Amino acid sequence: MAKVVTFGEIMLRLAPDGYLRFTQVDHFQATYGGGEANVAVSLANYGLDAAFVTKLPKHDIGQAAVNDLRRYGVDTTKITRGGDRVGIYFLEKGASQRPSKVIYDRAHSAICEATTADFNWDEIFTEDTTWFHFTGITPALGDNVAEICLEACKAAKAKGITISCDLNYRKKLWTKEKAGKVMGELCKYVDVCIANEEDASDVFGIKAANTDVTSGKLNHDGYKDVAKQLADRFGFTKVAITLRESISANDNNWAAMLYDGSDYYFSKKYAVRIVDRVGGGDSFGGGLIYACVNNYEPQAALEYAVAASALKHAVEGDYNRVSVDEVTALAGGDGSGRVQR
Repeated sequence: MAKVVTFGEIMLRLAPDGYLRFTQVDHFQATYGGGEANVAVSLANYGLDAAFVTKLPKHDIGQAAVNDLRRYGVDTTKITRGGDRVGIYFLEKGASQRPSKVIYDRAHSAICEATTADFNWDEIFTEDTTWFHFTGITPALGDNVAEICLEACKAAKAKGITISCDLNYRKKLWTKEKAGKVMGELCKYVDVCIANEEDASDVFGIKAANTDVTSGKLNHDGYKDVAKQLADRFGFTKVAITLRESISANDNNWAAMLYDGSDYYFSKKYAVRIVDRVGGGDSFGGGLIYACVNNYEPQAALEYAVAASALKHAVEGDYNRVSVDEVTALAGGDGSGRVQR
């Protein structure tokens, strides 16, 4: 069986119940999540051999994060143990015209203070490893973590492993200038690039013409140009761009496009009523990786990824707790939401 390895930070997520604001609550719901961990959970749910690599403290909170991943069948044997902190993020879910809000408390977490000596990528990438995935959030944690990402990419490339990266620009973690410099170096090794409607602009200054993401209007031809520019600059074999039309915090239209170096593919559009949008992009990435590993044709791969992500918007928490059959049914046109008996 093909094995997928992901690398990044898993955090403790603390959130008020429902749509309460931070200033209203006296307790928080505690769950776990993080970009690459979310992808690993998706892939494990789909039946793939998925491993998540990070550094976590040896204490009980670190162990709780490991146990949470194990619940879903993720391989945690390559996680390095050490350090003092598990990163935390606070999430306040938005509603109507009030946007969601995220506050990070992740400075000095175990992975933020990790070094290249903590990870032996020649051992982590076993003979059956076929795919490596990371996001732009991870190198944003510090120059030391960016160096770890670079070592991982070099080792993966040397072994002929396909590398995917979700650009995932986070302005609370680094500047556009720093992101462009660091990601520009890492993307030299990437085969499959995943971005949203803003990432290419924020990280590389590549913008879609006649598009305003805050107005909910997207220009398909503009994104064709963005995808081609990304592929031409870095040699990506595939570029996927998620297309979100934000009507409000509760209602979005959701679709995506895929460019394979010669042809452009656009998915069907889903009108999603949002339960929890955190992890939406990660669920798309997980779906795309699964489809590519299983040699889906480009249009089918894109439809699977978009359907997986549409379903995630209706699932609480960071993880996409859905099955291949559920995703396949939606991708095939069954979006009625009727009770399954």
